[in-house]
Amino acid sequence: MGTALVYHEDMTATRLLWDDPECEIERPERLTAALDRLRKCGLEQRCLRLSAREASEEELGLVHSPDYVSLVRETQVLGKEELQALSGQFDAIYFHPSTFHCARLAVGAALQLVDAVLTGVVQNGLALVRPPGHHSQRAAANGFCVFNNVAIAAAHAKQKHGLHRILIVDWDVHHGQGIQYLFEDDPSVLYFSWHRYEHGRFWPFLRESDADAVGRGQGLGFTVNLPWNQVGMGNADYVAAFLHLLLPLAFEFDPELVLVSAGFDSAIGDPEGQMQATPECFAHLTQLLQVLAGGRVCAVLEGGYHLESLAESVCMTVRTLLGDPAPPLSGPMVPCQSALESIQSACAAQAPHWKSLQLQDVTPVPTSPSTHSPEGRPPPLLPGGPVCKTAASALSSLLDQPCLYPAPPLCPAVALTAPDITLVLPPDVTQQEGSALNEETEAWARAHESLAQDETLTALGKLLYLLDGMLDGQVSSGIVATPPSAAAATLDVAIQRGLSHGAQRLLCVALGQLDWPPDLAHDGRILWLNIRGKEAAALSMFQVSTPLPVVTGGFLSCILGLVLPLAYGFQPDLVLVALGPAHGLQGPHAALLTSMLRGPAGGRVLALLEEDSTPQLAGILARVLHGEAPPSLGPYSVASPEDAQALRYLRGQLERQWKMLQCRPQTR
Repeated sequence: MGTALVYHEDMTATRLLWDDPECEIERPERLTAALDRLRKCGLEQRCLRLSAREASEEELGLVHSPDYVSLVRETQVLGKEELQALSGQFDAIYFHPSTFHCARLAVGAALQLVDAVLTGVVQNGLALVRPPGHHSQRAAANGFCVFNNVAIAAAHAKQKHGLHRILIVDWDVHHGQGIQYLFEDDPSVLYFSWHRYEHGRFWPFLRESDADAVGRGQGLGFTVNLPWNQVGMGNADYVAAFLHLLLPLAFEFDPELVLVSAGFDSAIGDPEGQMQATPECFAHLTQLLQVLAGGRVCAVLEGGYHLESLAESVCMTVRTLLGDPAPPLSGPMVPCQSALESIQSACAAQAPHWKSLQLQDVTPVPTSPSTHSPEGRPPPLLPGGPVCKTAASALSSLLDQPCLYPAPPLCPAVALTAPDITLVLPPDVTQQEGSALNEETEAWARAHESLAQDETLTALGKLLYLLDGMLDGQVSSGIVATPPSAAAATLDVAIQRGLSHGAQRLLCVALGQLDWPPDLAHDGRILWLNIRGKEAAALSMFQVSTPLPVVTGGFLSCILGLVLPLAYGFQPDLVLVALGPAHGLQGPHAALLTSMLRGPAGGRVLALLEEDSTPQLAGILARVLHGEAPPSLGPYSVASPEDAQALRYLRGQLERQWKMLQCRPQTR
């Protein structure tokens, strides 16, 4: 259905008219740099471009008071001195004669995006706006924010479209207290914010930004605060926060729409955040959110003040919204102890309100005041300083790279052996006709008696051809159907072919009656995860077995608490998802698993299916590998005590080797 990009050049009109070191970073170049980078990467051309409209005063009144709207309207006729005096009445704000027009455009852009997504014109999109909005309150401007763009969009989605469950994910580095205040007693809006906090010593210096602020009244548990108590949080910390805190709650909440307060001051190089997450991390965060709400994701720009970091992070987000695979994450995937303390504290605060957290060990942990940051706003990054040099070097290497994926991007391929099977596939997905050479196919088959028959040889030839195409960069991912009798042997060949053809690390997620290939038992390049065993077992850090959970909550806990942390920690070049005999997965569950495994391997996922399960399952998997959202799993049901115990056991066995499994700090 496509991706919308909503923008209007008039939103570059406002700029600071007097000297104010605190406010000067919010400038028009934030938009122009992002838009220029989108055009350079060919991404704007792939989107449905919408020109933002002004929001009406009635729409502004969905969250703002009439007197406040009137006050902002009157700034259009004020002189410089009057604007400066009025700005001084608020915290970190400047007004300009064009502020009212630009702020209405920013709100209108968010509303247009929501309307386009909820009416089916597009699947998702980004509103590229300024001024930002998440600090703005009912009757006050705050923190560069005039009208609360995302909060108005949520209220609009409820009023106009009749939505009952909206998830707001605020990954800006500052706490969006304006959104929290507006919805803290509203159970129809689940608000999640991570933010630089440092035990209350970082702006906006609010006690209610801490983890124990969870909403009030009927909204208890629907405000989720994750305070970062030191700077330098990176890719592993952000992904861990999603896997261990946000996504369990989000799946239980089952949103109808996801709104993202997309602030990129949480990215590397930004003078406000001083964090270390690289731009591609936001591709992964976006992709993780796209499995929710049928893929209806609306991102609205908030902060971001390092122009290169902002522009590249925006591109990564849009690229993912378009369905492109997320680039592999850089750096070690090891969450820091401070991040784990924060995640554990937030889980403990939320556990009384959410079934998905109640079977976890969520005992709160004491934290000590951070010594990593001064009180108040951080000092500016000095051009010659070590942090600035590190960030500049990392960003320079990113921006010097060619576009990671061509436009249009590489697409999946499906290889079937039965010529009479007809699949309903997305237009860019190909049904593969090619096969490896007979001599090569027969050479691989000699080691397996079950592959010697004509039918299985045909399937094997198609597998080899497709796998080579993936590893050579000709297709992004693929699906191969094999006869049931040859499932185990075909998987063995796929593993060996992948390793011999250049894959350095191969993750195999096997479901059903598929055994670990004995001749590969000590190969550290393979992480084998079997989801079908009668008991949980970690034979080694590279060979893990767990029972298939019997209910939805257990299956989600298995994916979020075991499969994905292992996958992100291993950082594979290639993922094999093998659905063997008696695999026990329904289509939506297989689709969710396959979709979420696209992230750790840069989209290189090969699904091996039995011919008996096609064409329905092959069609579903082809769509999610193409970037579409997986079908809903249905109503949430809590994990059984047995499933929860199996997960706790495996995490206890493996978390010292695989740090992404940790969701609480390690005791010394």
